[in-house]
Amino acid sequence: MNDSKVHPVDEVPPLRRLIPLGLQHVMVMVATPLSAVFLVSQTLGLSDSLTTNLLSATFILSGLGTLLQSFGPWKLGAKLPFVMLPGGAPIIMFLMIAQEHGLQMATGAVILTGVFYFLVLPLFARLLKFFPTVVVGTMIVVIGINLVKHSAFLITGQPGTEDFGRLDFLTLGVATIVLIVLFYRLLPTSLRPVSVLLGMVAATLLAATMGLTDFAGVGEGNVVSLPQFLPFGPPEFDLLASLPLLIFSIASMAEATGQTVLNGEVVGKKVVAKQDAPKTIRGDAIMSLLGGFFGTSLIVTSGENIGIVKATGVRSRFVTVGAGFILILIGILAPIGQVMAGIPSAVVGGTAVIVFSIIVAMGFQMLRRVDFNDHRNTIIAAVALSAGLMPILVPGMYDQLAPNARILLGSGVAMTAFVGVIMNIVFLHLGKRRSEPAENSEPQSDTDNQVKDTL
Repeated sequence: MNDSKVHPVDEVPPLRRLIPLGLQHVMVMVATPLSAVFLVSQTLGLSDSLTTNLLSATFILSGLGTLLQSFGPWKLGAKLPFVMLPGGAPIIMFLMIAQEHGLQMATGAVILTGVFYFLVLPLFARLLKFFPTVVVGTMIVVIGINLVKHSAFLITGQPGTEDFGRLDFLTLGVATIVLIVLFYRLLPTSLRPVSVLLGMVAATLLAATMGLTDFAGVGEGNVVSLPQFLPFGPPEFDLLASLPLLIFSIASMAEATGQTVLNGEVVGKKVVAKQDAPKTIRGDAIMSLLGGFFGTSLIVTSGENIGIVKATGVRSRFVTVGAGFILILIGILAPIGQVMAGIPSAVVGGTAVIVFSIIVAMGFQMLRRVDFNDHRNTIIAAVALSAGLMPILVPGMYDQLAPNARILLGSGVAMTAFVGVIMNIVFLHLGKRRSEPAENSEPQSDTDNQVKDTL
């Protein structure tokens, strides 16, 4: 074997393949920045000009963050095929702060959180030994399930609304899934990597025949749109008001760690958690910090595209480099964003359900390496799963608690990480006996051994 051979993650596909592959990543995740901006705009009653400004800023920053994670300069970014997006939970916290204290305070909270990432990261890196495969694998399962749930709502609509469960939306969502599967099954091997993109295009054409597309606004308004610096005015800083986002940043670091390990496994690249996860987190920190100055909430690494990498088998980080440039173009050229916004949510949801279910399957694949004959590992996984799944499956179960406690306990991913780490410490670190039989310990995966080699 020739050791000098370029690793697949570092290969640069020809432009004729790179553009459609990058576009495929963008089309799967485009609903997230669109819905994030529209949610903020509708909730806070922003003007059309501010909404357009935020849309431009969100796409451009997501694109720049994607380039940062993919290129990985100066230990800022993991050099893996990652896409960055506005986080769903931080958007809710941003809105809560803005409604209670004003948009300038919410902007200040985002900036403080970006700085907080850098301050806490050295301590967090020392705690990575408490994230063995049983904890990380369980986190990946919960991340995937949470994403599947939100994707399904893109098909069904929100419970309690008039359009919830509309038959034509359900039909379109299922048709999208079927089309993607058919393309993947029937296309020659060389074209399978773009089966998701072709499925989305075919489903959008089907939606047009059903009268479910709306491209009426394409071409209206300015062609070029650039974000405004500090669109809400000078930021205001208050540590107490910023506490929800500061608390979330800890959970975000844990999630980024799991995503880095998983991404490395999917592309077949050796990942040392203690060295590589901080690179991913630094990318999150700097983009979130920039986001605060342009009026967005936290911009964080997304697990959404990992399923695409797994489904297509295309491991090159330069594909997400292409996706990053496309995101920037969407942010600058308004008509492109308008076309993306015209894709029916049921099409995006049907695509995302497949992609995110693959993430769940990868979590199970990771857990297969855990020795569940050792009942300690069984208890760790079971308790972490229950803590993470309850707030996902029973929304609002913590509504009677104080706001800050509700934010932490209501995050399924955060609870999986925190409870998994605590259970791991209780069962595998406290009172550890040297004479304990070796067969009772978790078998060591390559990832675990890499982590221990650095500790």
